[in-house]
Amino acid sequence: MKQRLLVMNGQRIVQTEQGGAWTNEKVDKAGALKPGIYNLYMAKEADKGQKHDGMIVHSDSRSVYQQIGKNFVMHDRQNFDKVPEVGASKSISYDAQGKAVVAAEAAKLSRGRSR
Repeated sequence: MKQRLLVMNGQRIVQTEQGGAWTNEKVDKAGALKPGIYNLYMAKEADKGQKHDGMIVHSDSRSVYQQIGKNFVMHDRQNFDKVPEVGASKSISYDAQGKAVVAAEAAKLSRGRSR
């Protein structure tokens, strides 16, 4: 089943594709998510040997979806003691038992100019 997320006008719309047409499943507040189309069906399974830094864009009964750059990874929801909040930037890694370890994402260093 293909699933995507539309964020616009402060709304977060979860859609699924059925018979070539997209239908709305759920509508709620977008929170910190940027407006756009998030193609969740293109998400890759999270590699438990790596650390994943990025924004949590969606969670459902089976998976937690995280945006990393322009790509998406999905984490098995069963691996979380507490599912991270949608819109939060998190760093997710896995312990030796395969449980997800969620931490605040490390601040990125940038060379911005301030006035």
